[in-house]
Amino acid sequence: MLFGLLMIYSSSYIWSEYKFGNAFHYVLYQSIFVLISIILLIVISKVKTDLYYKYATKLLIISIILLMLVLIPGIGIIRNGSRSWFGIAGFGIQPSEFAKLSLIIFASKYLEKSNKFLKDYKKGVFPILCILFFVFGLIMLEPDFGTGMILVISIIALLFIAGVNMKFFIGLGIIGLIGIIGLIVIAPYRMARITSFLNPWSDPLGTGFQIIQSLYSIGPGGLLGMGLFNSRQKHFYLPEPQTDFIFSIISEEFGVLGVLIVSSLFVFLLYRSIRISLRQEDKFKKYLSFGLTFQIIIQTILNLSVVIGLIPVTGVTLPFLSYGGSSLLISSISMGIILSISKEY
Repeated sequence: MLFGLLMIYSSSYIWSEYKFGNAFHYVLYQSIFVLISIILLIVISKVKTDLYYKYATKLLIISIILLMLVLIPGIGIIRNGSRSWFGIAGFGIQPSEFAKLSLIIFASKYLEKSNKFLKDYKKGVFPILCILFFVFGLIMLEPDFGTGMILVISIIALLFIAGVNMKFFIGLGIIGLIGIIGLIVIAPYRMARITSFLNPWSDPLGTGFQIIQSLYSIGPGGLLGMGLFNSRQKHFYLPEPQTDFIFSIISEEFGVLGVLIVSSLFVFLLYRSIRISLRQEDKFKKYLSFGLTFQIIIQTILNLSVVIGLIPVTGVTLPFLSYGGSSLLISSISMGIILSISKEY
């Protein structure tokens, strides 16, 4: 988080000075969320996980209500073409981030209670999938395809951990592929993103602009980078680099060494979280720990894949590093819960 603050300042001070007349605008806002996140992480790590089990359904219902409210004009505000934010005292809060957390808690409780029915798709798997795709549908109405995909992949991975038959995943994969094609067809901008992903230079000043500038940022980094604060691409080339493309600036300023250090931190986080998950005898705690770990790691993989051009632009932040209060809060709460689970072992 502290390294994230440094990189948010480094990547944003040019744009921040131009837009707000204050080079510290973004880093000051993020500092508030970092402070709140650290306090939340410490407090949550001391909360018994039985509390989440008890209120899992209520948390999910509240999240669904918030997802509905944000779609109402005048309540939800539009940013970057998506009505996915509540504006509160100058801060933007994304209910879809809280939905990710509440659905993992609910799914963990559901799978623990329905474990003996998981071989029967109608009794065991179908109900949780109905809830998943209902929440996914609400998120897609904003629209926020990136967050929706993180949610779906995390729950599917959790079903795999719970022991659902592999044949089910093959069928689900085919249905998912058809669904993704359908979502692309009904929203032309998604097709434009895929086209620009396959050949960004076909529209270098339009849909391909962001990924081209990201690659121009990564390319010159070399082994040790151009040095802290020395990025060229943040000078109005790479749009708002402090958010989804902060890894590009890290690569440009710290080179391969910086990429390896950041990647190693995420790998270590994954390793420790998986170890904590595997140690749990209680199925609710096991599923909850796995689910929260999946969300953070899947989000990380999606972000890094976008930045280096492996997949089309999805609009997801890099956990703990990118500018974005909601994402940081939920990532910190998730780690707090995993720490709590570890202490209860």
